[in-house]
Amino acid sequence: MSESQGGSASECVESPSEDVGSDGSAGSADSGRSGESGEETVSSKDTKEVIMEATFRALSKHGYKDLRMRDIGEEMDLTRQVIHYHFDGKYDLMSSFLEHIIDQYEGSVVVDGDADPRTELRARVDQCLFGPEFEEFSHWDRMKVYHELYTQAQNDGDHREVFNKHYERIRGSIVEVVEEGIEEGVFRDVDAERMGQLVTDVIHAARGRRISLGHEDAPEEARKAIDDFILESLERTE
Repeated sequence: MSESQGGSASECVESPSEDVGSDGSAGSADSGRSGESGEETVSSKDTKEVIMEATFRALSKHGYKDLRMRDIGEEMDLTRQVIHYHFDGKYDLMSSFLEHIIDQYEGSVVVDGDADPRTELRARVDQCLFGPEFEEFSHWDRMKVYHELYTQAQNDGDHREVFNKHYERIRGSIVEVVEEGIEEGVFRDVDAERMGQLVTDVIHAARGRRISLGHEDAPEEARKAIDDFILESLERTE
């Protein structure tokens, strides 16, 4: 763990004893456990999902810098002791939460397996810029939290590595579609790596402008620019 990570981890670690019941028991700290191993796995998974969603709500309200473990505890019906049972403090929880929202984001990109390269490329761009919507929070609610952690990654080597891998997966998926289109004769013979980089950077810039500057038209404008200046230039005219 780097020096900056160590500071983050210790900033908001609160003593689990604060949630111990009046009888000296640990309350629901063991709510993830069960006598049956199968039940333990399911229970633990469900509890962590509750914690992840509570973390999302707390981050949305307080931001990363001012977030405390008690803020997360106030966003769920379980006691805060349960958080300490599963995580070793704020930094450990934020690391798991980062993986959670990235998995959620990447899992939402669904493209028809029979789609031609043009359709698939447009679908991937649309997924990155506009959605999908989730049951409790909008796409942009989740993107706001994503960018909150993205900003913090400049001071955190481990989190920066997680974002870099995520970025490469998104960029790589676009590169693959461009390469497929070139092989099928649908796209011109361009540098697929650089094209994937360009499209990915336009998407990230538009999302940042929408979130940080409040330019609500940024995603739609980026979509039009990608259509007019990038995708159109890819089309073979022969």
